[in-house]
Amino acid sequence: MVLLLRCGAPLLLLLLGCALEPPPFGAPTPTARAWLAKVDAAKAGAEAVEVLQSYLRVDTSNPPGNETLAAQHLQALLAADAIPSEILEFTPGRGALVARLDARDSTEPPLCLMHHMDVATAEPAQWPADRGPFSGARDGAGFIWGRGALDMKGLGVLQLQTLRWLKRLAVPLKRSVVLLGVPDEEVDNQGMAFLLDKHWDKLRCGHVLNEGGMGIQDMFFPGQTVFTISVAEKGVLWVRMVAHGESGHGSVETPGRAPARLLAAVERVKAHDLEPAVHASYPELLARVGLHRGGWAGWLLPRPALTRQGLVQYAQRDPMMRGAVLNTVQVTGFGGAKQPNVVPSEVYAQLDIRLLPGVKPEDILATLKTVINDDNVTLEVLHQAVGTGSDWEGDPLFAALAAHAVDGMSHAVAAPVMGPLYSDSVPLRARGVKAYGFTPFVVGRDQLRSMHGKNERAHVDDVARGLRVVLGATLELVAANPP
Repeated sequence: MVLLLRCGAPLLLLLLGCALEPPPFGAPTPTARAWLAKVDAAKAGAEAVEVLQSYLRVDTSNPPGNETLAAQHLQALLAADAIPSEILEFTPGRGALVARLDARDSTEPPLCLMHHMDVATAEPAQWPADRGPFSGARDGAGFIWGRGALDMKGLGVLQLQTLRWLKRLAVPLKRSVVLLGVPDEEVDNQGMAFLLDKHWDKLRCGHVLNEGGMGIQDMFFPGQTVFTISVAEKGVLWVRMVAHGESGHGSVETPGRAPARLLAAVERVKAHDLEPAVHASYPELLARVGLHRGGWAGWLLPRPALTRQGLVQYAQRDPMMRGAVLNTVQVTGFGGAKQPNVVPSEVYAQLDIRLLPGVKPEDILATLKTVINDDNVTLEVLHQAVGTGSDWEGDPLFAALAAHAVDGMSHAVAAPVMGPLYSDSVPLRARGVKAYGFTPFVVGRDQLRSMHGKNERAHVDDVARGLRVVLGATLELVAANPP
């Protein structure tokens, strides 16, 4: 029996696979706990809530962005604690904020607390009249409303307040801390490109805490909260698929014209499933969820041979999981028509292709050309970026985030995950930075869907507890000694 449990039987190994037993992440250290004990949690949480409300009232909808207004708002708050900062604009009105607390005689690269200051556009008419997207209003249930509450001014405030508390507590630093507010993440990522190209000497991050995972209520099982920490993001490949043919009058149906070719190409692309793959974070995610849950889940979910296949099959049916497990192609728009009675010589469809880390854009393009199988349909690359990831095993920032996320929450478990969306962590990892994405708020599925949608909001309790998670995890990495 012992040999079977240890996968010593070949048949059992074939059928079930070895059980994955990830090592524990540990608990907050005495040093971090001692510093946190010096903070009045109630007052610190209330202050963070007020700062978030004021930040949400700064309209940084992108387009046009106007992130310099947000940078100036945050700069004033930093100045109240005598923390120096500067604003770096890649174009007038679109600035990045950089603030830092320097460690003495440190040889380690800084820990960067990074968030983007721009937010997705909103439709005010779709929101409650008294809780609009730039109201920062607090309702009777304790929710703070506004575009960016989750994506991602909420985390930005936790990072800002962490820097302020490090200064207020006079924490002796063994590693510098940089607060970074980035413009233009939601549209063109020009802000991060500008910082990497022109101002990397002011950053030189070794670790980055950015957006990504959150705490998801009832993610797999009722009553269990799963804190997902992003360790990787997909790459992007934006393509214009152009069909060519003879122009003509719309009243005459002629084979081989551009619109018909385009429709046929779109159908072929939609009907073709790109090769599935499962990022290594997902078997560990399920293993940790199962071991925390116990019972049948504790036996089944730690077995990668079963869970990998199950994930692929489930992804074929569930759109959200599909984006997490598979390379995906979405048609996001069409163009080329001029007037109803004219068949143009060229029409196009826009494709948003998301690639798993390690997948080369040129390989996907070659596959699509084979699938389309029409020399009169061409693919024009508009933008591409390869997906990236960071190792989490043994990493101090990941371990600190996981430990503080679940501290005092017996019903919660933390685990790595690959984010299906692109973020500014992708180009940072290309510079050798270890980047992790985590906002320590606990949200339900309805609240999660409010990002880029209507009624985006964060709860005051999450803001207060989230500050202690980010501050505590930061202290683990940068505090030289206890108070």
